[in-house]
Amino acid sequence: MSGAGTDGRAQLQQVMAGCTVLLTADRRKGELAAALSRRGAEIRHAPALSITSHVDDDQLIVDTQALIEHRPDVVVVTTGIGFRGWIEAADAQGLADPLLEVLARSRIVARGPKARGAIQAAGLTADWVAESETSAEIADVLLGEGVAGLRVAVQHHGAGADGLDVVFAEAGAQVRSLVVYRWGPPPDPEALRASVYAAAAGEIDAVVFTSAPGAEAWLAAAENEGVGDAVVARFRDWSMVPAAVGPVTAKPLEHRSVSPLQPERGRLGALVRTLVAHYEHAETVALSTPVGILQIRSRVAVLDGQVLPLSPSGIAVLRLLAASAGGVVSREAVLAVLPGESNDPHAAEVAIARLREAAGKGLIKTVVKRGYRLEVSTN
Repeated sequence: MSGAGTDGRAQLQQVMAGCTVLLTADRRKGELAAALSRRGAEIRHAPALSITSHVDDDQLIVDTQALIEHRPDVVVVTTGIGFRGWIEAADAQGLADPLLEVLARSRIVARGPKARGAIQAAGLTADWVAESETSAEIADVLLGEGVAGLRVAVQHHGAGADGLDVVFAEAGAQVRSLVVYRWGPPPDPEALRASVYAAAAGEIDAVVFTSAPGAEAWLAAAENEGVGDAVVARFRDWSMVPAAVGPVTAKPLEHRSVSPLQPERGRLGALVRTLVAHYEHAETVALSTPVGILQIRSRVAVLDGQVLPLSPSGIAVLRLLAASAGGVVSREAVLAVLPGESNDPHAAEVAIARLREAAGKGLIKTVVKRGYRLEVSTN
């Protein structure tokens, strides 16, 4: 019994075996890649944007000094990485202690749990958190309470302040903006370009997005290369899984009528668990055979938790057989999915023989004078 439990855990850990996952973010890519690799996924990196740090920006220091001299009533923290960068920049100039003292006496508003986590890490407490992780919720609440005459500081994220500066100023607030980092060009434009072609060609099983600007940039790159429609089509029919860390990140996809996989909480760990759970479910509904569960990914097939050593032609034939779900597939149909235009029945026999060699003899049956079928379980 213990052996069966161990095997079950091993299979669970490798539930993404043979799955190629594209990561579109540069930040924390190592952490994300390691978590998915442990589940058996093959990782491909193609960051759509880079983060340009502003820790040495003179204007940030000037704005920080002004904020220390004139304590704000409200401080809006839009991103965890931006808030940490701000404190680090202040510390480099010897301003961290006075800045933290001022912030401790201000009302701190956080745009989601990651921003709140960074605030807590600095020894502070967020007075209110926008659980939707949207700037719109922050604007609705603060404008509803009234900001006229208040000093409001807004820590920008890479894509800007989402209009918060403008709406608060129009409502009568004295607004100070603090730009800590900005989004820059992709670190490897050729890798980005190659990734959108690979996604359109069916070489990618899942694409992971961790920021709205990154998602928009990657989708725009696909559109600029003329493969945007193909990428979106694969997302829509779920032959390629779109995965977003949260509702804000999902917006560029939703604007293209794509509904991505999302965790209930906007954290990378939750995103990994949600993606793994998707493939666990996919495994339970995959084709069941007498020799184990059969799953066919974009470029590989997994049988009973093991990746089969198949060529692209072998994958094409196996996909054809799986589509019939136990029905008979003719030799002519097998020949049609093989490269070239051969009408020689021997070519189909060779392809089936190689498939049997890789998958085992119990998976594919020959139906005399009719063709081949996949042996599937009926229970």
